[in-house]
Amino acid sequence: MHLDRTDFALLRLLRKNARIPNKDLAERVGVAPSTALERVRRMREAGVLLGYHAEIAPQAVGIGLQAMVAVRLARHSRPQVEAFHQHLIALPEVLNLYHVAGADDFLVHVGVRDSDHLRDFAMAALTSREEVAHIQTNLIFAFQRAPDLPIYAPAADAD
Repeated sequence: MHLDRTDFALLRLLRKNARIPNKDLAERVGVAPSTALERVRRMREAGVLLGYHAEIAPQAVGIGLQAMVAVRLARHSRPQVEAFHQHLIALPEVLNLYHVAGADDFLVHVGVRDSDHLRDFAMAALTSREEVAHIQTNLIFAFQRAPDLPIYAPAADAD
């Protein structure tokens, strides 16, 4: 799908506030509400927009501690890596999962109740697995999602 400046403007606004009313979205971009609605629908159907998310206060759901756990695997066959990925993403403590290149294989962003919960999670979900060679846990003191999205694709002229 080829995106133009109007599409990029819509994406930037939706990234900042996915609940913005279509009327306001259209007004801020300078198009008719029907145009904004159709463009957003088209981007959703094309897989440009993958979903809409609610940002939830961790403390409100009992998350008192967050950590980024670096995991290094002992072996790297595709079936083992894919199975470990599926294991991690199924765990309720896992908030985000990154399969990375470098010294480590995965970065696992976890949300837990407290340090005891973090220890128990690391032992049960990570160190007890034979494919895990090493873990390193870093506590997260603060987290904030960047409101802007860098857009590197060249914009076509507006339709």
